[in-house]
Amino acid sequence: MKSNRKEYKSVMIPKPLAEKAQELIKGTGFTSLPDFVEFLLREVLTEKHKKGQAYTEEDKKRIKERLRALGYL
Repeated sequence: MKSNRKEYKSVMIPKPLAEKAQELIKGTGFTSLPDFVEFLLREVLTEKHKKGQAYTEEDKKRIKERLRALGYL
């Protein structure tokens, strides 16, 4: 039998960025920082998809460089 439960993956962000995001969501419909981050990620990915633009090799290179600079890779 297949479960309807979502599987999750943890993502770490710098504490100052998390604190800024927490301030930003005060008084909104977001009940948690993970909910807000999930919303933002979905929006970015959906917008990119709607425009019919796949990430170019240059986009991928810049993303990897940025993630490496932030210590994620």
